[in-house]
Amino acid sequence: MGALVRAVGIDPGTVSFGLCGIEEDRVFLDVSIPSAEIAADPRVLVNLVQSVAPVDMIVGPSGYGLPWVSAQDLDARQMDLMLLSDNRDRGRTTIVGGMRRMLRLLKESDLPIIFAPAIIHLPTVPQYRKVNRIDMGTADKLCAVALGIYDQSHHLDIAYEETSFVYVELGGAFTAIVTVDGGQVVDGLGGTAGSLGYLSLGGMDGELAYLLGGFHKELLCSGGVTSIAGRSDARPEELAAAAPTDDRSRWAWEAFMESLVKGVAAEAAVVPAPREILLSGRLSRVPALRRELLTRLSMFAPVRQVDGFAREAKEAAQGAALIAEGLVGGVYSGLVDAMRLREAGGTVLDHLYVGDSDEVRRRYLGRSVTEGAA
Repeated sequence: MGALVRAVGIDPGTVSFGLCGIEEDRVFLDVSIPSAEIAADPRVLVNLVQSVAPVDMIVGPSGYGLPWVSAQDLDARQMDLMLLSDNRDRGRTTIVGGMRRMLRLLKESDLPIIFAPAIIHLPTVPQYRKVNRIDMGTADKLCAVALGIYDQSHHLDIAYEETSFVYVELGGAFTAIVTVDGGQVVDGLGGTAGSLGYLSLGGMDGELAYLLGGFHKELLCSGGVTSIAGRSDARPEELAAAAPTDDRSRWAWEAFMESLVKGVAAEAAVVPAPREILLSGRLSRVPALRRELLTRLSMFAPVRQVDGFAREAKEAAQGAALIAEGLVGGVYSGLVDAMRLREAGGTVLDHLYVGDSDEVRRRYLGRSVTEGAA
């Protein structure tokens, strides 16, 4: 048994922020806050975390991921890498702007906050799968998958090292699909690089990117299910109900479902015989959508929704809490060890080979070629 520690995980979702605090198997913090509220006043988040102090470790809102950088050590260049935004988005009233202000507040606090890596930072993902990739799954998606490993281990009564699944994270804006084999993450399709999302178009056609030219980062959170349906404010339940009689809603529904099946099929090529397909995220709790996916994805493996252990905080916040607790030698240190999380390293820009990659690296890293891309 590890030492008794108090740990907090934070999930910076597009729709809401989740906070989960655990002390062994006891949950002492379980909160969800609208992201718009955090963007308007990031101090709300900082004050809430401070209200449950003292804590031993906090896995903070890590964006595109940094391999275990503490809040106090966070510098401007690392913040840019975490957010991957440039001058086009400075000063705009978006979640990116709110994140930047919040990160500065976290840096100024005396809280024991550490920022987690993303999937592309992991040594368990082969180098050849990282070629010309950035978004294989952001840090919060990695945290959600940690909960998946914990969940399957308990559900099937197997060791962390025996877990194997394709994890379908159906967020309120983005969709990510991540594959685990032998308790380790081995591949992933991130929200801006893979399947259609509820708000996001997912992977963008290169010709479309060319035609659009320079664009603000918020465009990556458009073109999804709601845009196809022409109902930007519609709740998922409403679109599902409208699909049988409304053409655009039906197109949106079918595009979403087929995109998810294709994404899982792609990941099943990496691990042909996963034990399960695990569903997670805000949309996985919509009954009509869950029923459809239980049917469509069952061709690959048994399909099940992740249980989790908190009522309000989302899966990524719960997984972040497990990781935070394990990092400081708690009862979940075996989970951290099985995932080889402490070995994460490099940057999200290390594996780019397309034209102008060196210019991107100079802009964000201050050098043209990184060790990973050499």
